[in-house]
Amino acid sequence: MTAQLGAHEVMEIHEVLSHAIDSINQFQLYRPYVRDQQLGAILDKQLQFMTQEYNGMVQALHQNGMGQGIQYRAPKNIQPQYGLRQPQPQSPNTSPNQLDDRDVASGMLGAHKSSAVMKMMASLECANPNLRGMLQQGAINCSEMAYETWQYMNQKGYYQVPTMKEQTTQTMMNAYTTGNMMNMGNIGDLGNVGFREQVMQAPYIRM
Repeated sequence: MTAQLGAHEVMEIHEVLSHAIDSINQFQLYRPYVRDQQLGAILDKQLQFMTQEYNGMVQALHQNGMGQGIQYRAPKNIQPQYGLRQPQPQSPNTSPNQLDDRDVASGMLGAHKSSAVMKMMASLECANPNLRGMLQQGAINCSEMAYETWQYMNQKGYYQVPTMKEQTTQTMMNAYTTGNMMNMGNIGDLGNVGFREQVMQAPYIRM
């Protein structure tokens, strides 16, 4: 009997689930070091969601990929604060007792970023459409939780956003212009010319 899941996608989901366990355990280790009530609420909410999402993916794997991804409900976005505001110098801690809210939030952010990349890459290797959809949604969820964590860090001054001079920014942005759209309407009428030659010879629409 042929398996209902491909070898490659089984290995990819194995990596995703293993990483999910590590992230859940990591967040549990962080919890006693949280002092700020706002950060604690964010961590608790995300930890609960991560566990729920993990359980859903395990159930889907046991049912040959039959499952549906859940969506993380992030709060309304806060306007980012740009520019440097006397950032504090950073250095490694010499003891676990030195862990503070900035350390916890930074660790949470890093976990979400790596999870987002891993899940999106895994979705590209999935043949099963349900698993693929769950992994894609999982990557989006990680992105949302990462941004929620980053917003907290940005507001607290833990993650500041350096900027360039306005003239430099505008110069770089103005270096790009829109491209011309290719007219593919007559491609089928070009006889037996190869596809590459057809594309190269196709007329363009000037916008």
